Amino acid sequence: MPKRKQDGEQQDEDVGGDTETSRIQVDFEFFDPNPDIDFIALKRLIGQLFQTDIDLIQPQELAELILSQPLVGTTIKTDGRESDPYAFLTVLNMQVHKENPSIQAIASYVLSKAVANPALHNTLQTILAPGASSHVGFIFSERLINMPVEVVPHMYRMLVDEIQWACDDGEPYHFSHLLVLSRTYVVAAEDAEAEAAVAQQQKRRKGAAAPSSTGGTFSFHHEDECIQQLASYSLDYPLTHAVPRDKESFGLEQGGRLMLISADKLPQLVQNLTTTFPQPSQ
Repeated sequence: MPKRKQDGEQQDEDVGGDTETSRIQVDFEFFDPNPDIDFIALKRLIGQLFQTDIDLIQPQELAELILSQPLVGTTIKTDGRESDPYAFLTVLNMQVHKENPSIQAIASYVLSKAVANPALHNTLQTILAPGASSHVGFIFSERLINMPVEVVPHMYRMLVDEIQWACDDGEPYHFSHLLVLSRTYVVAAEDAEAEAAVAQQQKRRKGAAAPSSTGGTFSFHHEDECIQQLASYSLDYPLTHAVPRDKESFGLEQGGRLMLISADKLPQLVQNLTTTFPQPSQ
């Protein structure tokens, strides 16, 4: 049986034309992680999160570790428990699993990126040290691109409950900090201006506001803004193995984002997510 169901909408939109947005009604089911079914799909989501740096992370070991704790974390599926997950959210204790190759790889990875922010780097060195008394929870959160952000508050709410239940049972889920990694993309100012000029003509015909012509770094995960508001540190970083790009390159320049949040702010994060991304009215 699923944890719960949620009605959701996936949207398809013709960005370059005048067609209206089409909506597809989908029933999302929330399940505990399933070690017998979820491994391959989970590895794909890990690869999506870390992108071209995936070989630095030990993805197989990370997937095995995540699935070794099936009572903490949530998957979202649309065709029953035996189907592949479309989204995944869980937390791993980096102190408890410090000998696991994937956790060692993630710790090394985030420390290498945090060099750009000395205060963040010093904090991570302290809380991730082998003998540290603090326990850092690595939140793994990833989903297919067309999954609506409105599922995220429910997943985080269930994570809060599961962490509390695990602590009540004496399990090691008392965290001092939570480490969240996310994906970003960069839009150059000239590209943003060109896209805005085209969109402005289309929006004017439809009577809607035109998008901003300002470029910058943006997140694939809309919930990042809520996390950043409560985070002690937030750092955008380039990928170590980024594919070289020039003006003729196709697609987006992608990067990563590291956010460190005090664990006692997790309930407030859930509240903010729920307010910012309410479930669509039926």
